[in-house]
Amino acid sequence: MEDMANKSKYYVLRGRAVPEVMLKVVEAKHLIESGKEPSVAAAVDRMGLSRSSFYKYKDDIFEFHDSAEGTTINLTAQMDDEPGRLSEVLRRIAECGANILTIHQSLPIAGIATISLSIRVLPTTGDIGSMVDELGHIDGVHHVKLLAGE
Repeated sequence: MEDMANKSKYYVLRGRAVPEVMLKVVEAKHLIESGKEPSVAAAVDRMGLSRSSFYKYKDDIFEFHDSAEGTTINLTAQMDDEPGRLSEVLRRIAECGANILTIHQSLPIAGIATISLSIRVLPTTGDIGSMVDELGHIDGVHHVKLLAGE
């Protein structure tokens, strides 16, 4: 039996099913990202939200947008700085039927590279949650996180 505690699951909910506090977190993130508010403190104050609630949920909720052309997701990953490691990650994404739009890799620190990817999810792409989990199980990949969808 699969260890469910270690497997990430992703859900798509209608806005009316999402608790108000989480919707406020999404809006506070938009205020910060758009520059309408200069800080987390200002954004949560404007939304009537506590900072602790913002930090509790900020990495776990994002808005999902769909279009006829497909959906774009953003991932970040940390991996060993070894030849072929990034290539393996990109190969697995391609095998899942997704298309890489952008890649950004920071300079490695202490042998660990951090990458950010924008990925176009196509009609032929399999389950996104499974893809993220699979990337996290590649040897030498330490952390993979789904950041947001556009």
